[in-house]
Amino acid sequence: MLNKTKTRALLTTAMALGVGVSTVAQGADPLPSWNDTARKKAIVNFVERTTKAGSAEFVPAAERIATFDNDGTLWAEQPMYFQAFFIFDRIRALAPQHPEWANKAPFSAVLKNDVKGALAGGEKALLEMAMATHAGMTSEEFEKIVTQWIATARHPKTGKLYTEMVYQPMLELLAYLRANGYRTYIVSGGGIEFMRPWAERVYGIPPEQVIGSSIKTKFELRNGKAVIVRLPELNFIDDKAGKPAAIQHHIGRRPRLAFGNSDGDQQMLEWTAAGSGLRFMGIVHHTDAQREWSYDRASHVGTLNQALDEGTAKGWTVVDMKTDWKRVFPYEK
Repeated sequence: MLNKTKTRALLTTAMALGVGVSTVAQGADPLPSWNDTARKKAIVNFVERTTKAGSAEFVPAAERIATFDNDGTLWAEQPMYFQAFFIFDRIRALAPQHPEWANKAPFSAVLKNDVKGALAGGEKALLEMAMATHAGMTSEEFEKIVTQWIATARHPKTGKLYTEMVYQPMLELLAYLRANGYRTYIVSGGGIEFMRPWAERVYGIPPEQVIGSSIKTKFELRNGKAVIVRLPELNFIDDKAGKPAAIQHHIGRRPRLAFGNSDGDQQMLEWTAAGSGLRFMGIVHHTDAQREWSYDRASHVGTLNQALDEGTAKGWTVVDMKTDWKRVFPYEK
């Protein structure tokens, strides 16, 4: 009989694929949106070897940790990170309360729909906009704003909800890992409170298994009610070397499997690889200009340069989106 964990994961797979649970439970391919290539076989081989009792590579259930980047790994990230679209929309919504923004960069560029100008200041400008639009409210108020936005906001190119721009093959991989006793975590440079309101519904990953960048918060009593207030101060950036540090801080175990798509994920993959026993390091390589986007070394978003070289040299599993995936998004026929 299937245990509760496997049954729940199979239900998730079935709903994502639009098929009956009985079809999945009878031994159907758990990764049907993956072509039968060496990359798919490597994933299945890893899962089978680490979960089969008596195997030399068997991993106890408590140590089955799998970490995933979000932008460009679980959902799309072009033409810019989706949270940046959220920030821009918040600036427009709050502009009447801040008349000074009309003549203050980078806010003025957003209000003029000048995306290039808004991002010209790089990370510093984006952080300034995030602090101005994400702070000053309670955690509950921010969650409500994110939930409302993610339910209606649409991608400028496809017209799809951002939560529809998730990768079907990766949804299947998440469910497959959970069906085999792995706990799946998001480890992203995106805001932790931006991802938590919808990650469980979209990925099946609960809020306590979401790790991301954050701003400082403090406890307050407002009108006699206990609340957590968001402050306009940066707390932690969960990117590059920050990712393994955050994993150790939040989880306390080194991942057995880690998946990313950019140089920002390189250290997470390196730290995973440095552990003893069988490990899996995966990279999503964006090579499909027709169904998604094709980019790597020269991209202004999700640059994949050094990690691609290291992954190729060290035998990490580099997933070629065009070759390895039958289907990219859930809405595709």
